[in-house]
Amino acid sequence: MKSPVIVILSESSLAIARQIQNSLSDALVYGLESRTQRADRTYSKFSDLMLELFSQGHPIIGICAAGILIRTLATLLTDKRAEPPVIAIAEDGSAVVPLLGGLNGANGLARQIATALNVSPAITTSGELRFQTTLLSPPLGWRLVNSDEEAKTFLADLLAGASAKLIGNALSTAPWLSNLPLSSDGTHIIEIIEGREPHEAISKPSPNHLIYERIPKQGKVSIIGIGPGSKEWMSPEVRNILRSATDFVGYKTYLNLVSEFTNHGQVHESDNRVELDRAGLALDLAAQGRSVVVVSSGDAGIYGMASAVFEVLERSPKPEWSGVDIHVAPGISAMQAAAALVGAPLGHDFCVISLSDILKPWEKIIERITAAAKADFAIAFYNPVSLERTWQLAAATEILLQWRPPETPVVLGHNLGRSGQEVKVISLADLTPELADMRTVILVGSSKTRIVKWGDRVKVYTPRTYPNES
Repeated sequence: MKSPVIVILSESSLAIARQIQNSLSDALVYGLESRTQRADRTYSKFSDLMLELFSQGHPIIGICAAGILIRTLATLLTDKRAEPPVIAIAEDGSAVVPLLGGLNGANGLARQIATALNVSPAITTSGELRFQTTLLSPPLGWRLVNSDEEAKTFLADLLAGASAKLIGNALSTAPWLSNLPLSSDGTHIIEIIEGREPHEAISKPSPNHLIYERIPKQGKVSIIGIGPGSKEWMSPEVRNILRSATDFVGYKTYLNLVSEFTNHGQVHESDNRVELDRAGLALDLAAQGRSVVVVSSGDAGIYGMASAVFEVLERSPKPEWSGVDIHVAPGISAMQAAAALVGAPLGHDFCVISLSDILKPWEKIIERITAAAKADFAIAFYNPVSLERTWQLAAATEILLQWRPPETPVVLGHNLGRSGQEVKVISLADLTPELADMRTVILVGSSKTRIVKWGDRVKVYTPRTYPNES
């Protein structure tokens, strides 16, 4: 299923929309551009947006009257098997009404939203109200072999008083059938197919004989950025991914930062320098149908594990990885956190350079520092100093001083979001290796970066304008 979209018509609906969004890992809020200011994305015409989202298969959660959703989508209602969930939410969050997409999880999505809003969903499906399940749309991982008409007849008979007999150990395999009227001498039969083909069932599917086939579970690798360390900097999407994971893969230090989420799953710790092995392990686990989280600090796509996973996927592909879903969830990077804590030193053009020469030659690093200094970029330096590597920062400073004045502002962010957090502002001339370690991010200003002081407060910013000095 594609990511849900929450649609609002006014800013007054944003609070309810955010409450719903926090319960859905990948939902976005779309707001009418003339009436909203803080939505994730905006649209200009409601009907055009609805038709586009529905046609693309996105679940739609409209915080609006049910009638406007129905009238807008009426011309597209041709195949209920293909309809994505469409749910209407009262503007005050008091009502959650699934309108369309009952065969694609609308009622389940409505229940999830209703739980987040602390209300009861308005479920109207007879079979689901009576038996707390729907025979036409089994849970994820199962497929109904019968036609919809056969299943409807079967359900109508149960509602009229008929009973069903389960073939084999079906209840332990498919507990979602437990609320049906079951009897060892039932007139109707439900058969579960596992490890067999549908034609191997005891008889053909019919209005009196439903057959459900287990679909091999698709595994997933979610590569997440948890931010520099503070829980307040972790996104709702990342929190939801952590809550639903079966396996947690990562460097021990980073896994410790999410320990509150790992009690329900299996933890796979590894050393900080075995990124490719870690990526391969995550893909192998997902190929077994597991929901795997690969944990990075900061943002997973900035010197994080996202690149490692895709690199392994390209270099050493395995056939069993072909069905694995891969998702990258962004996080707040260390350079963003440091910049925010001190003001806005990255307010104009900037670049990011790692001073570690483990994965690239020092000569290439020199080229990049020189080019960035000459072009007057503000620069964020990662991995400035380690126990075995202390001279590169001094060499980088020497290069920068060829192009920047000694008084250029420099920001040192240490242990950001964790115990012992420290942010200090110094000049480029005072930057020495003793001031940094691997838990420090360094922001070097451009020639335009300024220090602002008022009272006992000091902030650093780089103006967004770059005056023409010619």
